Amino acid sequence: MLDVGADAPEFELPNQHGETVSLADFDGRVVLYFYPRANTNGCTTEACEFRDERPAFDERDVSIVGVSDDPVSDLEAFADEHDLEFDLLSDELGEVATLYDSYGEKQMFGNTFDGVFRNTYVIDENGRVAAAYEGVTPEGHAEDVLADLEEARAAQ
Repeated sequence: MLDVGADAPEFELPNQHGETVSLADFDGRVVLYFYPRANTNGCTTEACEFRDERPAFDERDVSIVGVSDDPVSDLEAFADEHDLEFDLLSDELGEVATLYDSYGEKQMFGNTFDGVFRNTYVIDENGRVAAAYEGVTPEGHAEDVLADLEEARAAQ
């Protein structure tokens, strides 16, 4: 995991519409969440919770961005099916996920393969890591991030 206070690595990736998106495109803070596979149970739960909590993130000037190694076409179908109105980025080679320590060897059902780890970063308006969440449990994660954002805001 990247350390809190570290510079967040820049990136450019296509979103679900095939448009190039970079970290520099966002004003304010960004929740950058990495997830293994579109339209799987955990990933759908996590994405829909971020969707449902989006007004609360918007009130805090925090953008939501999901990243997986799915192709653009899969992300488009995922976003359409679940009314996800935030950027889902396609990192098919895992290059950006690697920069964020969120890609590598995984094991499932006795098979070993490379894939995306379920990690989340909050990046502040200065492009630094403000919070890091490793090995996220999808259910309740959006609410946890919101609570931490509120706690940080109250401490200022």
